Amino acid sequence: MHLIKMTSTQTTYRAQIQASLGYFGDYGGCFVPEVLLPGLEAIAAAFDQIQTDEVFLADFHQTLREFSGRPTPLTPLPRLSAQLGGARLFLKNEGLNHTGAHKINHCIGQALLAKRLGKQRIIAETGAGQHGYATAAVCARLGLDCTVYMGRKDYERQRPNVYWMELLGATVVPVEDGSQTLNDAVIAAFKDWVAHPADTYYLLGSAVGPHPYPAMNTFFQKIVGEEIRRQCEVQAGRLPDVCVACVGGGSNALGMFFDFLDEENVRLIGVEAGGRGVQPGEHAAKLLRGRLGIFEGYHSYFLQDGEGNIAATHSVSAGLDYCGVSPILAWLADEGRVQFAAASDAEALAAVQRLARTEGIIPALESAHAFAHAFELAADLPPETVVVVNASGRGEKDLFITMQHFQGDSLQRYAQHLLDNSGRV
Repeated sequence: MHLIKMTSTQTTYRAQIQASLGYFGDYGGCFVPEVLLPGLEAIAAAFDQIQTDEVFLADFHQTLREFSGRPTPLTPLPRLSAQLGGARLFLKNEGLNHTGAHKINHCIGQALLAKRLGKQRIIAETGAGQHGYATAAVCARLGLDCTVYMGRKDYERQRPNVYWMELLGATVVPVEDGSQTLNDAVIAAFKDWVAHPADTYYLLGSAVGPHPYPAMNTFFQKIVGEEIRRQCEVQAGRLPDVCVACVGGGSNALGMFFDFLDEENVRLIGVEAGGRGVQPGEHAAKLLRGRLGIFEGYHSYFLQDGEGNIAATHSVSAGLDYCGVSPILAWLADEGRVQFAAASDAEALAAVQRLARTEGIIPALESAHAFAHAFELAADLPPETVVVVNASGRGEKDLFITMQHFQGDSLQRYAQHLLDNSGRV
C-alpha cells in the first residue's frame, strides 16, 4: 500500500486529517503482513468513496437515529458546578446510546462499510466490552456473523457485557496469552484476520491500527463533536471553552475534539489512565510516559520495557488498559493542539461516586478519568467558563469493579447468595 505523509499545503488540522493518506506527521502508516494488504486497500478505497456518498451517509445517519438513538443530550451539571465553585460543567451523555457507549457510532459505520464490501464475517477485539457489545448488536441487526476476542482478565471483570454479546449471538473468545487484557485481544484478532483474509472484516475498536482505521473511526465518531457544537451554542450561547475526554486508543476523544480542532479558543484535553503509580505495569499513560514504536500495524507512542518490548499496562478501567495511542493524537500532541493529563484509579473511582451522588449519573470508569481531571480543572476557572466532559459510556458494565471498591462486603454476600441458590429454578 502506497502511503503519503501529510504536507504543509493544508492549513487546518481537520483538513490535514481528512486529506491524510496514512500518516499524521510522522505517525501512522500500515505495517502489516502482506496477506492483509489487499483487504486494507479495499477498505481504504471504500472509505474514500463513502465520505461523499450521499446514499451511504444517509443510511449511516438514519441508523444512528433509529437504532442508536442519536442525538445524545448535552446535560448541564448545575449542582456539581455550584459545589466546585468554578466553571459551568456540562456532560455529553454518550452513555445513552444503544449498548451504552460511543462505540456504536463507528460500529455502525464500519459494519455498513463491511456489507458494502460483501463481507459476512466480522471479528472484533474488546476490553471494557462496550466495543464488543456494540459490534454484536450491529451484526445481529445486519445479519452478520460475529466473533469477539477479549482478554481473559477483561472477560472475567466485564462479565455483564460478555453475557450481552453472547445473548446477541456473538462468539466471545477469552484470550489466555500475555497479560490477558486488551493488547492481547487485539493480537488475537489480527491473527484471525491473517488466517481468514478473504471472507473476514476486522471491525477495529478505536482510532488506532493500520491505515485507514485511525482516520475512518475518527470520521464515524466526529458526530459527537458536531452535536456538542450545536447543543452548546443553544444551551450556553457559545462554543465550549474546554473539552475534556478520556484517552485509551482515542476514539471518543477524537470524536469529541475533531469538530473543534480549528477553533483556537477551544482548549482540548485528553486524560489517560494514571493507574496506581508511575512505574511500568502500573498505568496506561502512553503520551505522558510512552516511547515511539511500531506495533499492531502503526507508528505511535507505546508503553515499552527497557528492551523495547510492549510492557504490561494497568487501569481500573478495562477500556483504557491499552498499550498504544492513536497516531492522530500523537501528532496533535506534538503540535500542541491537544494537551494531556492523567487520572489515577483512586481519582476515577472518587469521580464516579461524586457524579452519581451529586447529579444522579453513573459514568463508565473510562469516562470517570476525564471527570476526575475536569473537576480539578473547573474549580480553578472563572464561573463564566464552559467545560464539556465527554461521558463516553455509562457505568452498569463496571458493576462488579465499583461494587468491590464501594460495597465489598455486599458483593461477597451477593455472590454467596447466587452460589447457594444456583440449583434452583
